[in-house]
Amino acid sequence: MKNFKITRICIALCLILGLTCMPICKLPIQAAEIIATVSGTVLSGTTSDLLQLSTKEGKMQIKLDSGTDASACKILLPGKSINVSVSHGSDGYLHAVKITTGAQTNTVSVDTSKTSSVTGTISEKTTDDIIYLNTAQGEMQIKLDTTTNLSGCSVLVAGKTYTISCARGADAFMHAISISDAATISSSTNGSTSSDPSLTPAPATDANNNISTSTVSGTVTKNTKENMLCLSTSYGEMQIVIDSNTDSRNGMFLMPDRKLTVTVYRGSDAYMHAATITGVKTYAEPVSVDTSKTSTVTGTVSSKSTENVLYLNTSYGEMELKLDAVRSISGLKVLVSGKKITVTCARGSDAYMHAVDIIG
Repeated sequence: MKNFKITRICIALCLILGLTCMPICKLPIQAAEIIATVSGTVLSGTTSDLLQLSTKEGKMQIKLDSGTDASACKILLPGKSINVSVSHGSDGYLHAVKITTGAQTNTVSVDTSKTSSVTGTISEKTTDDIIYLNTAQGEMQIKLDTTTNLSGCSVLVAGKTYTISCARGADAFMHAISISDAATISSSTNGSTSSDPSLTPAPATDANNNISTSTVSGTVTKNTKENMLCLSTSYGEMQIVIDSNTDSRNGMFLMPDRKLTVTVYRGSDAYMHAATITGVKTYAEPVSVDTSKTSTVTGTVSSKSTENVLYLNTSYGEMELKLDAVRSISGLKVLVSGKKITVTCARGSDAYMHAVDIIG
């Protein structure tokens, strides 16, 4: 009887000890060996913990954890095609063991001696080679290269905030040097900071003061605004800031599909700024304009406008005003489609109306 009691006590102690140690001894959720490799495209809703993948068999949800090898593919943005090696996890989910994709190639050199740091949220518009970053100052486009250091983040997903160190490339784009999760970086400010404070916005004439400039050519896109020129180039779409220092006298009309040549430089805000804008202008025989008799009209700029002719939509209809006799422009740097302006005009010896003064 005594031995039976001792046995019962021992069993009870073992149960208590087992229950007490269970949280400590509990096996972690871990992935087993690779059971398959699946191919598909990343779907919206993907986070740094859960990959939403569209495959030919249907939608898959795959866990991303500390054991996932994403060194060959850290960009998990909607529409991106990837290959994922998966295994069964003890939590019932499939776990990503390794993620791969096609390799990129570098095509331009980057001046890493002058870098800037920006913080923002990655947009779903981001592609394999261009990051669209929403910052406090607006949307930036930053090229992603195979040399970009991504060790500071697990994966890149839309909607998450990152800090990007970037520098200007020979193609006039900003290129990502390194990317880190913003949450892991201690910073007292949000938005853009620069490691090169000497590069402040300056007019084109300051090129003699060692401000490096590049010249790019392309066509204006519909995303262009009065303070931001969006230019479609052979390298992709560039965003170029138009500021008070921009010389736009020879390229005022930023209409969609209009061809322009722009001299750009990098500002301390990490954006490219326009030093000069030059459009395509044809020159005709000069005519005399009778400025003793002028009229003033107000309307909105038509997208048909060019460097030679301003098409103005007024309450009386569309006016066609030649631009070879303009003597003053005030209140604006550039003209975009839909911009409301007031124009003083006069008749020329060619029977056309000519714009004399333009006020924004």
